[in-house]
Amino acid sequence: MEKTIKSTIKTGRGTLRRVLVLILGCFLTVGAWAQDSTAVTLVPIAEVAAEANDTVTGSAEIAEVATTLADLALGLDTVWMLLAAMLVFFMQPGFALVEAGFTRTKNTSNILMKNLVDFTFGSLLYWFIGFGLMFGIGSFVGMPHFFNISFFESELPAEGFLVFQTVFCATAATIVSGAMAERTKFFTYLIYTVFICAFIYPVSGHWTWGGGWLMNEETGSFMMKTFGTVFHDFAGSTIVHSVGGWVALVGAAILGPRIGKYGKDGKSKAIPGHNLTLAALGVFILWFGWFGFNPGSQLAASGEEDRLAISHVFLTTNLSACAGGFFALIVSWFRYGKPSLSLTLNGVLAGLVGITAGCDLVSPAGAAFIGAICGIVMIFSVDFIDRVLKIDDPVGASTVHGVCGFLGTILTGLLATEEGLFYGAGAGFFGAQLFGAVVIGLWALATGFVLFKTVDKLFGLRVNARIEEEGLDIYEHGEAAYN
Repeated sequence: MEKTIKSTIKTGRGTLRRVLVLILGCFLTVGAWAQDSTAVTLVPIAEVAAEANDTVTGSAEIAEVATTLADLALGLDTVWMLLAAMLVFFMQPGFALVEAGFTRTKNTSNILMKNLVDFTFGSLLYWFIGFGLMFGIGSFVGMPHFFNISFFESELPAEGFLVFQTVFCATAATIVSGAMAERTKFFTYLIYTVFICAFIYPVSGHWTWGGGWLMNEETGSFMMKTFGTVFHDFAGSTIVHSVGGWVALVGAAILGPRIGKYGKDGKSKAIPGHNLTLAALGVFILWFGWFGFNPGSQLAASGEEDRLAISHVFLTTNLSACAGGFFALIVSWFRYGKPSLSLTLNGVLAGLVGITAGCDLVSPAGAAFIGAICGIVMIFSVDFIDRVLKIDDPVGASTVHGVCGFLGTILTGLLATEEGLFYGAGAGFFGAQLFGAVVIGLWALATGFVLFKTVDKLFGLRVNARIEEEGLDIYEHGEAAYN
């Protein structure tokens, strides 16, 4: 995404050049003059004037055709960007269904409401201040332009680009909901939504997609002097998913486990979700939406370069998802004696998150490898967070998005076909990937810790024991999802 944002569109320029050359050749080619070495043919002034007039008319027609073709290319790119935004928006019900299916019936309305609020609140806040902080001029953070997007200059419509970026911001926000499910006060959750959409996500987004220091390619910049290249995150393994995942991990840790999750001996007890059908449907919806999330980040579809890039990203995205699900199934089968549906579903999501950073740079085989690694690591990471760290994450969001987003970003540094360490390009790009993922991860962990600790001290993050045991639906919202 960052390359497309910097030069917003390169769309169809090569194609236009070829068309113009052809048209110019048709209109302006001058026939060979038959000329005797001793004689000169004089052409009447009227004929010269007529030919000049025809040439001017032809040039005007060529310019008009070129303008029309450019408008068509830009229109196609705009439609592609907005279609991708629609697909990413459709991921919101996917997240809601996954989270609802993996948790208990008594909290379903609360979960659906939080996912709804993430998008409604998030859209307004990102328009109000987040977009300016992310894409405005500035070093650490951009200049805020309250409710004003006219500062953003691009061939793509600023309004459409705002919508496209808004759905990515909402994705980062909604990741946290699952990790803190079934015991969080709705009011305090709203406070969190404000801060991640208006500050945490836009600041780290400015460092990267906003043209900030992690992606500054100018000679003498920190990244170029240190690594000889810049950080790369095509569609948001780190910028979107890891930010949400690390904030989710901190929030779940501060909030504490659900009642009954750990026995007196400290051993973890399973709290099954109420509907794996909903969870499976949610994962399929997310998988479908990811074809807007990753290919859509090309932000163009009109030129040969763009259509090839989009097709490649479609393929790598799907292969990684399939490999993640397959290897999660195999490992869960060997580890627990039966193939686990819930772990296989999370394996698919792990593969999708992992490939998002480098889907444009790795080969199809590299994509499958990234998905396999993420699907396997996901199972052991869920166990580690649950049984060793004693952090209760009902849906595994901190692993799927935090751990696998980080892992996929650094694997891109190894497997990128042009700059990857495994392809003999040296360690510079790998170092840039590792550094960027660590810096953004630390930013998310630190700001998340300060935010949740402050909110907990001032208002209390957690509902009381009676509300938690009887369910948040009635006490927090006055209505149940099932009657």
